[in-house]
Amino acid sequence: MKKCLVLLILPLLLLTGCKNEPAPAVVATTLPVYTFTSALCEGTGISVGRMITEDVSCLHDYTLQVSQMRMIQGAQVVVMNGAGFEDFLKDAIGDIPVIDASVGISLSCPDEHEHSDHHHESDPHIWLSPAMARQMCINICGGLVKQFPEHTEQFHANLAALFLEFSDLIGYGHDQLLNLQTRELITFHDGFGYFAEAFDLHILEALEEESGSEASAGELVHLIELAKEHNLPAIFTEKNGSSAAADTIAAELDIRVFALDMAMSGDDYFAAMYRNIDTIKEALG
Repeated sequence: MKKCLVLLILPLLLLTGCKNEPAPAVVATTLPVYTFTSALCEGTGISVGRMITEDVSCLHDYTLQVSQMRMIQGAQVVVMNGAGFEDFLKDAIGDIPVIDASVGISLSCPDEHEHSDHHHESDPHIWLSPAMARQMCINICGGLVKQFPEHTEQFHANLAALFLEFSDLIGYGHDQLLNLQTRELITFHDGFGYFAEAFDLHILEALEEESGSEASAGELVHLIELAKEHNLPAIFTEKNGSSAAADTIAAELDIRVFALDMAMSGDDYFAAMYRNIDTIKEALG
């Protein structure tokens, strides 16, 4: 009898274990758009899923996983950063409605605000400017109203609450970074241009280091001379990137290395932005 019970229960356990979780109604591609979309959907009962949860800083060579494909295919709408950041999704979305958070935002080219060895046609890292991120929220709100008009009033109330969060963030940043020793930076990621512009900082040089494309000896010499010329007290890496070249420069000049956050990993966009402000303050204050 016990043997029969085991044989009956085992298939049920297997079926339960293989049961797929229901797909979220709204799929947001990255942490920033997930943070904004989740906040906008608060109190509506609309489920929001985050597609990319790995510790990444950019999506240049990103490959979709099967589970992510299923998530997209089960969604009523996909919310994306836009500005070419998620080009890898072109063939996956099909006819699923898309909310592009970058609509109407004026983009710059990387070499307009910094030297960069990682070339984009335009800079897609718009979420690192609080003002641009606020416009992203407006765009997402408009898209959600179109898809779920029955929740229009709640979306607008949530958007007003987000505006207050951005106001606090911008005020905190300007207050903390008002009296720095220097407003000049060398970074080892090309994505911080909008952040720098938002808080009146100037990126002297941005060198992109990836596996197989580490900084050359000539580049290191150039950056050392640049840091000396501007008497920089610190240089900056990206928290998920390589620090090898930065460590070499810091050792040569007896200065410190600090890591900035692209706000692409972790649990909350706003927390990452506050950390970046505090990091700049500690490094250059």
